[in-house]
Amino acid sequence: MILRSPRQPVLRGSSTHQAGRSSCLYTLPLCLCQPSHYTSTLLILFGGIAFSLYLALVIWSPSPIITHDSEKKYRSHASPKKPLPLTPLADPSSVDLTIVVPAYNETERLPVMMASTIAHLTSQKGRTFEILIVDDGSTDGTSDTALKLAAEYPKCDIRVVTLEKNIGKGGAVRHGMLYASGERLLMADADGASRIEDLEALWKTMDGLAPNNGDAVVVGSRAHLVKSEAVVKRSFLRNVLMYGLHTILRIVGVGHIRDTQCGFKLFSRSAAQQIFPAQHLPTWIFDVELLLLAKQLRIPVAEVPIEWHEVAGSKLNVMTASLQMLRDLLIVRANHLVGRWKAEPSKQKTD
Repeated sequence: MILRSPRQPVLRGSSTHQAGRSSCLYTLPLCLCQPSHYTSTLLILFGGIAFSLYLALVIWSPSPIITHDSEKKYRSHASPKKPLPLTPLADPSSVDLTIVVPAYNETERLPVMMASTIAHLTSQKGRTFEILIVDDGSTDGTSDTALKLAAEYPKCDIRVVTLEKNIGKGGAVRHGMLYASGERLLMADADGASRIEDLEALWKTMDGLAPNNGDAVVVGSRAHLVKSEAVVKRSFLRNVLMYGLHTILRIVGVGHIRDTQCGFKLFSRSAAQQIFPAQHLPTWIFDVELLLLAKQLRIPVAEVPIEWHEVAGSKLNVMTASLQMLRDLLIVRANHLVGRWKAEPSKQKTD
């Protein structure tokens, strides 16, 4: 009887030549585990695309907002010629309310807005306040007009800050907020489109949202006016762009706020201390970044209906501003997604 050695198993697809069988049996699994030339090429390609997109994001993102020494001071009725130092936001509050008014070439509309604002504020007994007018590099003498108003109302603390050059509404608001003395901070447009009396509705809502002046943001909203005469009379283009903007806002993450662009927003001091140092956009769409930061920081945001009317003299070029807003929305969302822009929670907050 002849004994035969057991047959060696042959991997399917291996060579049947005796000389190469042993080599193929041991090298084939190793070959299967190694990435192919095409896989390496794809990895390099995708890596290059990712790097290019990141580089484009860095290039397109706005440069840091620079504050000049002269912009850290203000003039007032008491000191119209010699500027005095502003109070940093990091310091404790010294008044109940600061109203920050960004103003660019507002010599005509500012006096009307200030008259109604001061009339209301002085009727609220027991509430201390200051008004911080931030002249955003105007060319029509807005700062001089603001100082005349300060002299007209000498019993009110009206402070005038003049920026060396125009940086945009968002930059002007940010600057005012970073040097506000109030326990609560209101941003209000110089055109007076929002009714100052509605501050009380925002104030009451904040009392319920943050009883001990904790983190809170209350947004004035015109959403209830969508079908009203005030909005219907706006141009067809403005209304189409408004609806388009709301659609995009839902995509970028603030669709829960029905009106992000109303220039009437109230911040608690602790919320402002976290939000405004982290703000990057100086342009019109800065409101969205503020709300995104509040969402990231888990700061509660409430929306309150207010009265509003359109005021002639807007400096907003609808078409140009809309394209800029779309670009800036993509930039701010991308920077938050990749972690380039982020806010630091207050050290006083507890989990």
